[in-house]
Amino acid sequence: MLSPEEIMQLVSSLVWLLAGVGVFIVGMNFMGDALEKSAGRGMKTLLEKISNNRFSGVGIGAGVTAIIQSSSATSVMVIGLVNAGVMTLMQATPIIMGANIGTTVTGVLVALKNDYFNMLMYLFAFAGVMMGFARSERVKISGSLFSGLGLIFVGLEVMSSEEAFGNPLVETVFTDIFSKINFPLLLILVGVIFTALIQSSSAATGVVITMVGTGVLPLDLALFIVLGANIGTCVTALLASVGANANSKRVALIHFTFNVIGTALFTALIWIFKEPAVSLLVSMFPSDDPMSLQMRVSAFHVIFNVTTTLILLPFVKQLVKYSTLVIKDKSDGETLSLRFVDERLLTMPPVALMQVKKEMDYMLGLVEENTRLSFVAMDAASSEHDERIRKNEQIIDFTNSALTKFLIKLSGELEQSDERTVGAYFHVLNDLERIGDHAENFHEIGIEMIGKNISFSSKAQSEIAAMRESVTQMFAIAKEAFESLNKEQLPALAALEEGVDAKKKELIASHFARLAEGNCNVDVSPYYSSVIVGLERVADHLVNVG
Repeated sequence: MLSPEEIMQLVSSLVWLLAGVGVFIVGMNFMGDALEKSAGRGMKTLLEKISNNRFSGVGIGAGVTAIIQSSSATSVMVIGLVNAGVMTLMQATPIIMGANIGTTVTGVLVALKNDYFNMLMYLFAFAGVMMGFARSERVKISGSLFSGLGLIFVGLEVMSSEEAFGNPLVETVFTDIFSKINFPLLLILVGVIFTALIQSSSAATGVVITMVGTGVLPLDLALFIVLGANIGTCVTALLASVGANANSKRVALIHFTFNVIGTALFTALIWIFKEPAVSLLVSMFPSDDPMSLQMRVSAFHVIFNVTTTLILLPFVKQLVKYSTLVIKDKSDGETLSLRFVDERLLTMPPVALMQVKKEMDYMLGLVEENTRLSFVAMDAASSEHDERIRKNEQIIDFTNSALTKFLIKLSGELEQSDERTVGAYFHVLNDLERIGDHAENFHEIGIEMIGKNISFSSKAQSEIAAMRESVTQMFAIAKEAFESLNKEQLPALAALEEGVDAKKKELIASHFARLAEGNCNVDVSPYYSSVIVGLERVADHLVNVG
């Protein structure tokens, strides 16, 4: 039985340990956020070049994860990109595999720590705090990077201090605990639970490496906990896939399956060949100093992830097929959702902004289609396109509302130049939604005229057709200007809009002249005026979009 004094020592050591883990995770988050912001545009360019080449996918996954120091965060990003339609499952799977390799960088950093290296990192932390007072945004981001890197090693030092794992009593207690749970599957379960709780395999591996370095945890037991940590890291991705589309759930399933298969293979190998495996790691780093002890665990982590990737990379198609068999596509097509934008993309502001533009391109296409179909229905006195127009209008209204909310969230994460773009997008959204309303009005006019069994005269129809032709040309130019940011044809757009304004005045005057001469049905008059005025307003909004 432990005495009250020994219990207090254990509680104190546990508090120090938790404090060290907390500082370590905060440091990782600081560094990851800073690297993510500074590399945001580079990541956008990288993602735009994603291909079906498996090796480049592994490289992208490893590179991005090495930058943001979290395979969980990379997995969540990939789920967001798949959900938004930026990449396919075939493209996402190698990236997920590469993320597991990228996450080993943290373990290598942890293993390299020594007194001199720690001192340098502490200076980095102080320098980073001082840089946080600068006016330049770039200097502040660099300061967060330095602070984060320094805090990682402050956290590690706290964990390995005399007050935490350095306490002989703690070493005795942990040795006793691990002597009772030295069964491999139990150790894997410990790794899974611990990693799932702190939601970071890098932090969990860092704790294990520190425990091995202080002599609290034997190497042969540590290997199984590291294997469990690789399964535990999937919990974040599985949670992120909740509420996402079927493909995003498949990404999370592939990530989980990949790590389970790798863990199962290595568990069997180490279980059967434990002594040769431990001897190999010891021969790689034969010294008994803390750094060598730590490098053994770090080396195993690298070997595990690289080997698992090499084994499973040829089976990407099979993993994708398996995920589609397990997770079926939903047949319910009534639920409205954005096609190219996903909340998870808020962690990558430049990429999110790129996807917002795609969503608005799609919205512009729907607005153009509804405008065209409403006049087709009006000309043919037909209700054939009613359902299509109704569904398009629902999507237009939903997209306007959902994108507005998304842009509000995104605006606080962007650089100043991008904030101006967001401001412009708010105006474009409003213009597109108003054009959609006008298209709906044209459709309603057609329905009312069919109900009253009235129609425009041949002269009125030809006048409206001429005005529509100008608006159709404006749609094409505005669409080109917005999609490709091409301003060369904007003078032509402005000239067409001036022509539409002049045509409106001319046609209204012509219409009233026909009424005065008795050559026009007075019941049609309000509908004709509404169509002409509506087309003129659509032209105004298209100039704004351009």
